[in-house]
Amino acid sequence: MFDHYIIKGIGGFYYVKSGDAVIECRARGVFRKKRITPVAGDAVRIETEGGAPVIAEILPRKNVFVRPPVANVDQMFLVASTVQPAPSTLVLDKLSAIAVDKGAQPVLVITKTDLADAGALAACYAHSGIPVIRVNAATGVGVDEIRTRLAGKLSVFCGNSGVGKSTLLRALLPGQTLETGEISQKLGRGRHTTREVTLYETDGGLVADTPGFASLDLERAAYIPKENLQFAFPEIARYFGRCRFTGCSHTAETGCAVRAALAAGEIDAARYESYAALYAEAKEVKEWEL
Repeated sequence: MFDHYIIKGIGGFYYVKSGDAVIECRARGVFRKKRITPVAGDAVRIETEGGAPVIAEILPRKNVFVRPPVANVDQMFLVASTVQPAPSTLVLDKLSAIAVDKGAQPVLVITKTDLADAGALAACYAHSGIPVIRVNAATGVGVDEIRTRLAGKLSVFCGNSGVGKSTLLRALLPGQTLETGEISQKLGRGRHTTREVTLYETDGGLVADTPGFASLDLERAAYIPKENLQFAFPEIARYFGRCRFTGCSHTAETGCAVRAALAAGEIDAARYESYAALYAEAKEVKEWEL
């Protein structure tokens, strides 16, 4: 992990972890002039200015997410429940595509497995290469499997309110004060109670809660060009170069290796439908709009 990194930013102040200490800093004005905002996860260099510590430099980022603001993410745990709210494979596939495109490993975590069978949702990812972990936070089933993946990495947990994300984080971060919103029966989702990204140390790694991530769309903050989208779906990427036509979109062309694999059951239909929907969205985006 980094020597100095931001664990939280709020109200223009940044809290930088340095060894066992946490240093409260402001950022130099040059960042504002360059329209660069330090975020949780940033590795930084600190200097003293006017007798107070300031963030003088943001070291090169592996990646950065705009909403919510977090940098240098190694893996993204996509938390979905079997019921209430019912899982949306399109939302999960958007998020997993964003993760892959930005160089982070997606991991699907299915909660509330005591209320309904997780088999159908897990089966959608059988050919994807995306790990699937079934969890019951109340009994602890699956929690240790998540812990084994945390060491040496910065991990984010995202998912709709009400899926049990906060309950899971409390199990992973005992002693931390994490609130859980009530589930709205009318809307089928919970109220956001987390206000900003905070990084926590646990099991040799860093864990962040990421409010609002499930509502992220493939637009400016996480736009994937239609030509690159195939690489954000691992089970589709492995057929790159096998189609009859160069530049195949895998949506309508003859001689498409991806659609042949779909017909053969080597690509799940729901995953392919997500790819096709995201491709149609990306095709409508004009470069000048970005």
